Amino acid sequence: MTGRVLAQQWVSADGFVAGPDGDEGTLFATVDAADFAASEVHNRALLGDATEVLLGRRTYEIFRGFWPEADDQPIADLVNGLPKTVFSTGLDEAPWGRFAPCRIARDAVAHASAHRTSGTGLAVVWGSISIMHALLGAGQLDELELLVAPAFLGTGTPLAGAARPLRRVDVQEWPGGTVRVRYAA
Repeated sequence: MTGRVLAQQWVSADGFVAGPDGDEGTLFATVDAADFAASEVHNRALLGDATEVLLGRRTYEIFRGFWPEADDQPIADLVNGLPKTVFSTGLDEAPWGRFAPCRIARDAVAHASAHRTSGTGLAVVWGSISIMHALLGAGQLDELELLVAPAFLGTGTPLAGAARPLRRVDVQEWPGGTVRVRYAA
């Protein structure tokens, strides 16, 4: 058995992962509460199979300000309990509140490659668009899961860089109109 790497991204229907100022809140403001509930159910199952969460530095900084104190969130126990690796050339430590600190690695591609050959289960990349792009470009991403919100942002941070064919392996529509699509990369 080999390890797998899956990247999950929220994205607008016109392909943006964040608004014009780089703030993901612009996108999340368009998502129906029923779809957030559906994503929590889905992510509970996904994280139940995960052995590690992979984060870029910016996503880590956002997450560490929320998840360690988010005891009222349905998936907080899983998010906080899973080992996490932060990819950064500038961090020397990566605390996670009262939970185990995150590991720090410099090279996301090398880390994912080692994970994929080690047979250690599923590593999930959350947010961290630059990490997703690096892994996709290096052939170290097994699956890409898009949570497509039914809204146009018009401008912002685009999901995609270079053209690349994908093969759809699963699709599900949620009550508020978000569509979850998983692709083999």
